[in-house]
Amino acid sequence: MTREFTGWHMLGIMVVAFGTIIGVNLTLAYKAVQTFPGLETRNSYVASQSFDADRAAQNALGWTLETHLTHTELTLSVTDANGTPITPKVVSATLGRATNVAQDMTPAFTIVNGAMHANVDAGAGYWNLRLVLEADDGTIFRRRIQLTAQ
Repeated sequence: MTREFTGWHMLGIMVVAFGTIIGVNLTLAYKAVQTFPGLETRNSYVASQSFDADRAAQNALGWTLETHLTHTELTLSVTDANGTPITPKVVSATLGRATNVAQDMTPAFTIVNGAMHANVDAGAGYWNLRLVLEADDGTIFRRRIQLTAQ
């Protein structure tokens, strides 16, 4: 006995197919909104007005940063243009994932042998260190450093 393929069968196939597509899209949109880390700046136009001057001031410092991240420790070494280790004031530091803020942490740096060390709980994978330092002359130094926990 063969069954005839009717319009109701086609309607059922279309409802299931498009229902699946719409369901997956809604799920992905929900997950994207839930894990959005937020804005980098409130007003990008205002921030852009001083970008070149800020970058020139940072480059004039001649600082070089070296970072190392393990699962338990973050190490940051800053040297000046002469290669001398320095310890600038840490205005803010955030270690977190690039895609969400759920695992963001604020490292508490201590100075050991001219380098800054912080105990962290970093799982495997990619991390971002968003760093704001201040030089002795008041120049603000900003960097976002991509790290991999080893």
